[in-house]
Amino acid sequence: MAISVAFVDDHPILLEGLVSLYSNKEDLAIVGKGENAVDALKLVEELDPDVIVVDLSMPGDAIAAIEIMLQRYKRTRIIVFTASSSIETAIQVLGLGVSGYVLKGSTATDLHEAIRTVYSGNTFITPGFATKVIMSMKTEALRRKTQVHMRLSAREEQIVGYLMRGNTNREIASGLDISEKTVKHYMTVLMQKLDARNRLEVVLAAQKLSMAHEAGATAYN
Repeated sequence: MAISVAFVDDHPILLEGLVSLYSNKEDLAIVGKGENAVDALKLVEELDPDVIVVDLSMPGDAIAAIEIMLQRYKRTRIIVFTASSSIETAIQVLGLGVSGYVLKGSTATDLHEAIRTVYSGNTFITPGFATKVIMSMKTEALRRKTQVHMRLSAREEQIVGYLMRGNTNREIASGLDISEKTVKHYMTVLMQKLDARNRLEVVLAAQKLSMAHEAGATAYN
């Protein structure tokens, strides 16, 4: 049985080219085409294709449309076909649950292989670009893991508490009965530990760290 496919792209020539090119593939059946995010939703709702290939720069909110499709129409596999080589964007949409991310500089064979791959239940990312995406995802996962396990000392937490109340170094020193020089030392340590550049970023990073610990504790329980 042929794989039913729909294409959505706001460039008419490219769209017609895709439809024409892949209509000749015996294992594919092109069932529809569209030009914007609204079209993408209609195609999935009305035609229920096995795979839909969508651009990210088309009119409308492509990301929102993708999220809706993933929530409501779980059978259809989504391939993002885009000129954007942004690793952050790729990670974002892959994180949402799309099955493929194919760059428009890829070959026709790559996109054909992507369609077959996602239809079989696997993930496809343009070769070469995939390595960068995977390495970035591993780095981010390691950063988050490190952050969750990072702990502030009791004294550091005290100083952060004073910072949250807007106290100066002198007020912190007075409240903790330590010297201003010691407070400055702790501030330097906190900025290095939390990768912060100033007092406000220390507070924000400390709050994120606290939430990460709470989330980790909840997951563990």
